[in-house]
Formats: sequence, C-alpha cells, structure tokens
Amino acid sequence: MSFLKHSIFLRIYTGLVCLVALVALLAYIIVQVINYQRAQDYREEMADGVAYVVSQVIARQPTPQSQLDWMMDVSRVLELPLDLVPAAKLDTSRSERRRLESNHAIVRYNAKTAVGDVYTRVEGISDAYLHIQVNKLSEVQIKMIPILILEDLVYYPGSEEQRLKELQPYFPYPLSFRNLSDLHLDMDQLSRLRMDKTQTILLYRDSATMQGTTITAVSAYTNVPNKVLVLGPVPVFNWLPFRLFAGITLFSLFMLILGVYALMRPLEHKIGKVRHALNEVRSGNLDTRVTVEGSDEVANLGLSFNMMTEHIQRLIEAQRELTRAVSHELRTPVARVRFGMEMLADTDDYDSRIKQMEMIDKDIEALNSLIDEIMTYAKLEQGTPSLHIETFALKGVLEQVLQETEVIKKDKRISSHLPAEDVMVETEYRYLHRVIQNFVGNALRYCDTTVRVSGGVKNGMAFVTVEDDGAGIPEKDREKVFEAFARLDDSRTRASGGYGLGLSIVSRIAYWFGGSVTVDQSPLLGGARFIMTWPAMRSSDHKKKSKRNKKESSI
Repeated sequence: MSFLKHSIFLRIYTGLVCLVALVALLAYIIVQVINYQRAQDYREEMADGVAYVVSQVIARQPTPQSQLDWMMDVSRVLELPLDLVPAAKLDTSRSERRRLESNHAIVRYNAKTAVGDVYTRVEGISDAYLHIQVNKLSEVQIKMIPILILEDLVYYPGSEEQRLKELQPYFPYPLSFRNLSDLHLDMDQLSRLRMDKTQTILLYRDSATMQGTTITAVSAYTNVPNKVLVLGPVPVFNWLPFRLFAGITLFSLFMLILGVYALMRPLEHKIGKVRHALNEVRSGNLDTRVTVEGSDEVANLGLSFNMMTEHIQRLIEAQRELTRAVSHELRTPVARVRFGMEMLADTDDYDSRIKQMEMIDKDIEALNSLIDEIMTYAKLEQGTPSLHIETFALKGVLEQVLQETEVIKKDKRISSHLPAEDVMVETEYRYLHRVIQNFVGNALRYCDTTVRVSGGVKNGMAFVTVEDDGAGIPEKDREKVFEAFARLDDSRTRASGGYGLGLSIVSRIAYWFGGSVTVDQSPLLGGARFIMTWPAMRSSDHKKKSKRNKKESSI
C-alpha cells in the first residue's frame, strides 16, 4: 500500500481504472433509465393507434349490448381480453389524464409478469375506459391491426384516404394506400392477396441503418381497386440504437476527460510549482523553495529541488568563506616565507641561514597542511567523498587513536571507557579515525590535565565521546565551532594552533555517515564534551539515501 501511495503511475492508473468503472456504471444506469422510458414511449406509441381505432368502432355500435358483443368478437380474434373498466377504479396521474383526454392510450406494463394494460377513452362513454390486456404479441395481433383499420374505413366510403390522414396522428408509422405493383412482392405473396381479400401479409426487413429491423403489414381492400393498405414500415424496438449509443459514448468520453483532468490537474499544479521555482533559481533567486505536498514522486522532486538549492547556497557561501579564509590564512605563512627569504639574502652567517631555512621549511609544511585541510573540507562540502564502507570493531579504532596520541599528550592524562571487542560498526574506517583524532587533538590542546575517551552502540546508534576538563565552550558559540575557519575569541585562540577546519570537517563526515555531531558541557570533567552519533549498521534505505544525496550534491 505504501508503494501505491507514493507511485504517481499507480495512483493515476488506479484512478483511471476506478474512473472507467464509475463511468461505465453510470453509463449503464443512464442507458437502463433511458431505455425504460423509451420502451414505455414505444409501447404507448404502438398502442395509440390500435386503441383509438377500437374505441372508434365501439363508439359507433348502436347499443351497449352490441358494443359488448363486438368487443367479445374482437377479443376472441385478437386472443386478447377487452373490457370496459369504470373510471372511478382507475387511478391516473396528471400526465395520464392528459393523454386520455386527447384520445391517446396509456400503457401500464408489469415487468415481472410481462403483461401490459392498455387504457383509452371511448366517445359517448364517460364513466368507463376501454381496457385491453396484452399478455402476448404474435403475428395474429399484428395482422389484426390493418383489419381493424379497414373495419373503421367501412364507415367512410369514398373518403378512405382522408380518413387515413385523420388516423395518422395516432400511429407512429405510415398508413397509406399503395399500388400493388410498387411493393415488389413475390408471386406467392401476390397470389395470397389476390385469392383472399381478407388476407394480411407481413414483410420483414432487416437493414444496417439506424432504423434497424422493420415490419410492414399489407392488406387487400376491395373498396379501392388495385390498391392495398400498407402499414409501416413499423420499427422493432431497438434497445441500443445508434443515436443512444453515440450519445452515451460521447457522454462517457466527456466524463473521462473531466476525470482525467481532475487526476492530472494536481500533478500539473505541482510540476508548475517546480517549474516556477526553477525559473526563479535561474534568475538568481536561490532563496526560492518548493512547497512540498504529499509523498509521491513529484513531492520527492520538490524535496530534492529544495535540497539542491540549499546545497548550492551552502556551496556558494562556503566558496566565498573559503576564498576569504584561505586568502587570510595563506598571508601569514607566505609573509613568513618572504621574510625568511629576505633574511637569507641579508645574512652570511651559516648558522643563521640554517635556522632561517628550517623556519621556511616549517612554513612550507604549514602551507601543505593547510592545503590538505582545505582539500579535505572542500571534498566533503561538495558532497563527493569516496566512502569505503566496512564492518569493524569500534574498540580497535579508539585504541589506535589513543596509541597515536601517546607521543603528543605530554603531561596530560587520557582516560578511556572503551566498548567490548564484539561491538561492531559499519562505516568508513578512515573518516571515523579522522573524527576521533580531531576530537582528542582538540581536547588535549584545550584541557587542563585530563581527557576522557569513550564509545559504544546504544539503540542501534553508534557513538564516540571525547571530554576534557578545560574551560569548555559557551553555549552561544557551540554551533559556531563547526563552521569553517571559525575560532572563538576566549579560550580557543589562534595561538593554540590549527586553521579552524577540523570541526567543520567532522561535521561533514557526520553528515555523510547519516549521523550528527554535538558539543555540550561534560558532566564528569566540566569542560567541553564532543559527541558524534551515527547508525551502527547501515540499512538499505539509508544506503539508497546516501547514494541519492551524492547524486544531488554532485549536480
């Protein structure tokens, strides 16, 4: 889960998958809702004409009994129940009442039983509605539709075509009289129409157009010579017509565009911040920082950018300080060398010349030492140290430093509290030796009589501690001692020697070890106590971080 949280690719990909699933579900719901309404409209459109014609024929019957008899005959032929339902028993909505008042039919469809109830108004009957229960739909019912229309046309001799125009608004498909020769019927169909004047034939057409499958009903009509009544083409209900499919597709694409924009907008915003910060840095504003939001790759990019700008600032400041300090530090030995050379030129005494040459040699050695310190500091500050990581006993490096300082401790006393032989640490031996050597050298230089060295591993963190009984370091100056060429004005004076680079080098070593270095007051001896801590064993995350820091610092 943490990888998913921090990976932009997986976050966007997962977001897209969820977005596509959501849009697909939404599109499915929309299609279902639209198709439900389309199916209801289709049922009402198909029922309108038939119900209207039936109601017109019923209204023309002379007596109520003849109306019932005719409905029974039609019900038997259609194989569909027909009856009159009292208006008081039919609870209608406003839209249904509006359709009934305009002589249109209403359809109530029960999806569970697949039964549709059709209701329409009958002229002359105000207290009841015609009810047709459609529980099945077959060719029998379809063939009966033109027969019902023809029965209605019987009441309009000579004006059948005008009557068809009056009926047309109630039918969603064309009603017309057409010449038999225009229909391109085969011989079997032509013979059926000519032999049986009550015959109705159905023509099925399946096309790849938006209209899809259609049915056309053709019925002979004796009152109009050489003409047949044609109903249709009647479109079969298509659950996914082209227009609906195109509309849902465009809607889905639009929703995906909005979703992708919503997913990419935060990323674009974050990258825009980094780009703006880069432009600011390019213009010379090194104080620019990127606001880090989240913990993904772009946030890591912003964090790396901030680290890079901080490092660049530090390098520039270090370069300026190094330039100033080096020029200042070099003046003294160079001046002494120049003075010694002048003295050599002015004296003929052999002993004086030897003495001056020895002094010049010491100054040259001091220059070499200063150059070595400067190179070491610059190498660590620029972030390109070559760390040779190895595992070794911490006690061994402490003992080596103690042995090396025996010859320079003079009348000072060094006590120690060393770790056990099996206490192992994983780091760069050479740089750790340099840290301890610097601590002990400083302690011997500024102590009164005693220096104490200790080390060990606690809670996974290795540490070395060097304390002395000298004057200590004021709290306000404890951060300053780790700055390059920094010297304090009281106890740690220039007269004690050194160039002010030792502790700054220690600070950079601690940084590259993944640890820290601090100074405070020794609770045992009362003077200064220097402590460096670092991870005793380098984890894989720490190794990756170190490699990344090297890469960023070398940019």
